[in-house]
Amino acid sequence: SAGLYDEARRGWLYPMDVNPAGQNAFKKDAWNKYRIECIGSSIRTWLNGIPCTNLVDNLVSSGFIALQVHSIGKNDTPGKQIRWRNIRIQTSNVKPSKADNIFVVNMIPNDLSAQEKKEGFSLLWDGKTTNGWIGAYKDTFPAKGWNIANGELSVDKAAGGESTNGGDIVTVKEYGPFELKFDFKLTEGANSGVKYFVTLSEGNKGSAIGMEYQILDDLRHPDAKLGKDGNRTLGSLYDLIASKKIANSTRPIGEWNRGFIRVNKNNKIEYFLNGIKVTEFTRGTPEFNALVAASKYKDWKGFGMAPKGHILLQDHGDRVSFRSIKIKEL
Repeated sequence: SAGLYDEARRGWLYPMDVNPAGQNAFKKDAWNKYRIECIGSSIRTWLNGIPCTNLVDNLVSSGFIALQVHSIGKNDTPGKQIRWRNIRIQTSNVKPSKADNIFVVNMIPNDLSAQEKKEGFSLLWDGKTTNGWIGAYKDTFPAKGWNIANGELSVDKAAGGESTNGGDIVTVKEYGPFELKFDFKLTEGANSGVKYFVTLSEGNKGSAIGMEYQILDDLRHPDAKLGKDGNRTLGSLYDLIASKKIANSTRPIGEWNRGFIRVNKNNKIEYFLNGIKVTEFTRGTPEFNALVAASKYKDWKGFGMAPKGHILLQDHGDRVSFRSIKIKEL
C-alpha cells in the first residue's frame, strides 16, 4: 500500500520492496491516512506518517484525481468495501516536505535528484563520454563494439559471442560495498550482464571473471534453459542462484528495465528488478561456497570473495543498452 503504479502504461514504478519500513505502514481493518505530494517532477507518498515512495518522473505534469474500483473476481467474497473520507487538496503555495532518507526511483535518464546526491549517489557513467571506463584487460576504452548516442551506452550487435567484438568494459576505479542503480534495454534474443568484484587478476579468455547480475531475453536466448534450475535467467546471480519469477516484474523487450544491486558490508547481496527483490544471498557462507563448487567458476580460487573490484558491463555480442548508471559507496 502507498506504492506507485502507472496504470495501463509502465506498470510498477515504485513497489515497496525497496522500502521495507513503508511496507509495514498499512493498518488492517482501521482508517489509514494517506498523503500524496506532487511538485514538478517529484512525486512522494506517505502512509500513516511514514515515508513510502520518492519518485522523480517527468512523463506528465497534470491530470485528474481518481478513486479506483479495481477488478472484482468471480470468486471474490461479496460485501468487501473500500471507504474514503477527509479528501482534501492544496494547489497553491505548495512547498516540498523536508527530505527523507528512503530509496529514490528516478525515471529521468542520467539524472541525479537532490536527494540522491544527499544520499551519496553519483553518476558512474556521465551519459556522454567514456570517462571512467576502459576495456577489460585493456588500457583504453574499446575502439569498436560500443557506442554512445542519445544518452545511451550500447553494445553493438555482433555474432553473439562472449567478448569477441569490442569486449567487456570496466570502471577504472574499484569498489567494495556499494549500491548500484542502472537501466538496461534488451533487444530480441540478447544476452549481457553487470559484473562486480572483478579483479582482472585471472588473465582469462572471454568475459572477465566476476559475480554477475544476469541480463537476458529469457524467452528467446538458449542460455535461459542452461545451467541449473533457471540460474542463468534474467536477474539471477549467474550460474549460481536463480532469480524469483514475479508477475509484472519485467518490462517487454525494447523497453527500459531498472536494475539495482546492493552489496552490504556484511556480505549480504540483494538484486532488484524494477523495484522488486528477485535474488538474495550472502557470499562466503557454506551455502554460497557449495554453489560455487558446483558452478562453472569452481576452478577460480576465491571466486566472489575479493574485498573490492571493478564493475563491468558485458559484451556478449548482442545489442543491449545502458543508461542512468549510479553508485553509492557504503
